[in-house]
Amino acid sequence: MFKTLFFGALILFSLNTPAQTSKIDIPMKKGKVYYERSYRISDSSQQNELFKRAEKWFKQDFPNTQKIKISADKTTGEITGTGIFKIVTSNTGNYYFMRFAITIKVYNSGYTYTADKFYEKPIESGISNEYSKIEYRWWDYRQGKPWSKEDETLFKGIASNETALMASLEDEMNNR
Repeated sequence: MFKTLFFGALILFSLNTPAQTSKIDIPMKKGKVYYERSYRISDSSQQNELFKRAEKWFKQDFPNTQKIKISADKTTGEITGTGIFKIVTSNTGNYYFMRFAITIKVYNSGYTYTADKFYEKPIESGISNEYSKIEYRWWDYRQGKPWSKEDETLFKGIASNETALMASLEDEMNNR
């Protein structure tokens, strides 16, 4: 009798646990997707030189990525803009545009990169093709309740594209 109750409870408990999702590193700040990293430059580059390098980086082309510089203020050392990734999520032609704000704050011997305000736009038949905040979908995915089977590919795409974008900026900023 005890064994039957024990195994019955074990089965019920296992059915009640949320679905496992793979670990995807997308940083959050105050409930929002928020990438931020500060870098020190090994040489003694001054703010003016680093500012030029950051502006040059904004003009470069990257696969499936578009960057649009909105403003650049040399006195504050701040450059703001928008980035857009194209993330292919299936072999049937479905993809997403991921739009986000970029801020680069340059100072003597370093800079800070920030990406926030992430919005997704699905390009898929039967789904509204409007931009919407990614946090709702990310929250549900982390709770084991993905909106579609393509969510894992979408979130891995965000993480890998953002990591590659930060690495490309780091390369440009260290380019002497």
